[in-house]
Amino acid sequence: MEIVAVNGIERAQTGKASSRQSRREGQIPAVLYGGKEVTHFSVAPNDIKTLIFTPDFKLAEITINGTTSKAILKDYQMHPVTDAVTHIDFLRLIEGVNVKVDIPVRFKGSSPGVKVGGKLQQNVRRVTIKTTPENLVSELMVDVSSLQLGESIRVKDIEPKEGVEIMTSPSIPVGTVIVPRALRSAASAAAKEE
Repeated sequence: MEIVAVNGIERAQTGKASSRQSRREGQIPAVLYGGKEVTHFSVAPNDIKTLIFTPDFKLAEITINGTTSKAILKDYQMHPVTDAVTHIDFLRLIEGVNVKVDIPVRFKGSSPGVKVGGKLQQNVRRVTIKTTPENLVSELMVDVSSLQLGESIRVKDIEPKEGVEIMTSPSIPVGTVIVPRALRSAASAAAKEE
């Protein structure tokens, strides 16, 4: 799993005025919670770009005043016009304590339905899992090597690692092999000839 190093500067004061001051200085106000303490700090925009602007799941290793904590990105706010990140929430990972995260779903294998002209459409890009930090995974794989034309693979078909519980509804389709219009019209033309 990829870990992104984030250097934070602790904020002495909290509230709107302190947050505005951090933004004026080119920093992003942030909060690290989880466990017994809450830490308010600010980070440089370049430190968090690889955490926010990616489809991958990554851990953050946050260093504030010489103390390092592993955390996950829980939430962030963006400016409605400029799309600049205006605030970030991190959740501290504590060993043995369950955490809920959204993990990307990736396909493996090649579908026979795609080989005969179908198109594999991904319906769900992320699923919610519940696990402890030591069992955390960066992605979940789903095998599509048995999918024929018009068939779907569902969340219940994902094989999670031991210690990982999938929270997303099991009946939701993750991927579907769509029959293209050209194949449908060819099939209906062949049926009319018979």
